[in-house]
Amino acid sequence: MGARSNESVGTAADPRRAKQGTPEAYLGEGILARCPRVKSVVWGMIQLMEEVPLGVKGEGWFGMLYSMQEPAPPSQLPGRPIHQDSSPRTLLGGFLMGFANLVPGISGGTMILAVGLYDRFVGVIANLSRFRILRADLRFLLVFGAGAALALASLSGLLVGLVSSHRWLMYSLFVGMTLGGVPQILSKVQPLRGAGLGFPLLGLGLMAWLVFGLTGISVPETFLALVLVGAIAASSMILPGISGSYLLLLFGLYETVIGSLSREELMGNTGEALGILIPVALGAALGIALLSNVLKALLERAPRPMHGLLLGLMLGSVLGLYPFQQPVHPWLSQKPVRKAVAECLADPAVDQAEVRKQWGLAPEVPLQDLLADCEGLGAGELKTKAETLERFSPPITQALLALLVLASGFGITRLVSRAPSVPSRD
Repeated sequence: MGARSNESVGTAADPRRAKQGTPEAYLGEGILARCPRVKSVVWGMIQLMEEVPLGVKGEGWFGMLYSMQEPAPPSQLPGRPIHQDSSPRTLLGGFLMGFANLVPGISGGTMILAVGLYDRFVGVIANLSRFRILRADLRFLLVFGAGAALALASLSGLLVGLVSSHRWLMYSLFVGMTLGGVPQILSKVQPLRGAGLGFPLLGLGLMAWLVFGLTGISVPETFLALVLVGAIAASSMILPGISGSYLLLLFGLYETVIGSLSREELMGNTGEALGILIPVALGAALGIALLSNVLKALLERAPRPMHGLLLGLMLGSVLGLYPFQQPVHPWLSQKPVRKAVAECLADPAVDQAEVRKQWGLAPEVPLQDLLADCEGLGAGELKTKAETLERFSPPITQALLALLVLASGFGITRLVSRAPSVPSRD
C-alpha cells in the first residue's frame, strides 16, 4: 500500500510524469523544451500534417516516435482501426504501378506487392466493393491514383519508344524491381520449409504454366463468355504477375475488346461496341469485387500461406521477362507501321501513299512486303505477330549494363518498400 501510495503521490507531484506518453512530453524532452514558441509551432504543424482535430492528443508523427520507445499493442490504442499508411510510399507505389502498366507483359499488381502495399490495396478495393466508404481508404486511393496518373501522363510516350528500341533495358529494370520486393514478402513467409515451402512453389508453378504451357483458347463472343473474360482479365489489376492484355490475346479477344474502345467503333458502330464493352465491364467489376474480398479474407485468416503463394507468383512473373529478346518482326513492333498495315489490310483499295503520309512512315518501311506477309490477319493477330520474340546472345558490355540496371531496379523497390509508415485512422 505504501509503495503504491508513494507512486501515485509522485505522479501527481511530477506533472512531467503525468504527461508521459503524449506528444507534448516527447516535444518537451530535449532541445525543444528550451524553445516553447518553436515547440508550439511544431506541434501545430504536426496536427495539420496528420489531420488531427485540435485538442486530440497522442497522435501524429511525434506520438508515433514516442511510442517507438514504449510500444503498446494496437488493441490498447483508443479510437478507430489504425492502418500503417505512408503518403510518400503510397504515391511512389501508385507511380510504379502506372509505370508497370505501360510496359507490355508487366502486371501492376506485381509492383504493388513488391513495395509492400498489396494487403492495404486489396483491403481498400474490398471495402469499396461492399460500399464501405472509409476516409482512410479514400485518402489512400487519392494518393495512390495520383501517383499512377502521374506515371501514365509523363512516361507513356517515353516508355513506348524504350520498349520498342531497348526492350532488354526495360526488362532488366523490371526484373530488378520485382526481385526487390522478395525480401519483404519472404519475411512474412518464414520459416520457408516443409509445408511453408509448398505455397511459393505452387505460385511459381502456376506462373510457369501461364508463361510457357498455356496456349490460345477459343472463346465465343456470347454475353456470358464476355462477362467471364472480363472477370478473369480484371484479375490482372490485383493478382501479381498476370497481364490483362496477355489474357485477352490468349482468349483471342484482344482485337474485339480493345477495338471496341476506339473512337471510330464507338461513333460508327455504337450498338455493337457497347454490346462488347458492357458485359466485359460488368465482368471486370464482378471479378474485382469477388477476388478482392476473397483475397482480403485469405490474407487475414491465413497470412503466411497466402503470402507464400503471392511470393511464388511474383517470382514466376520474372520468367517471362528474360531481357535479351528481340522482335522477330521488328517493323511490326512499331505501332505506326502496324496501324498502317492494319488499315491497308482492312481496305485493300486504300491509297498506300496516303496511308504512309497519315502514319508518318519513312520511305524505307517495306509496306508492300509487310502487306504480303500479313495477308488475312486482323489487328489482334497483327499485335500477336508483332510481340513474337526471339532470344539473342548479348555482348559482355550489354550483359554488364543489364546487371547494373537490374541492381538499380532492385534498389528502387527496396527504398520505396522501406519508406516509414505513419498510423492513419479510418
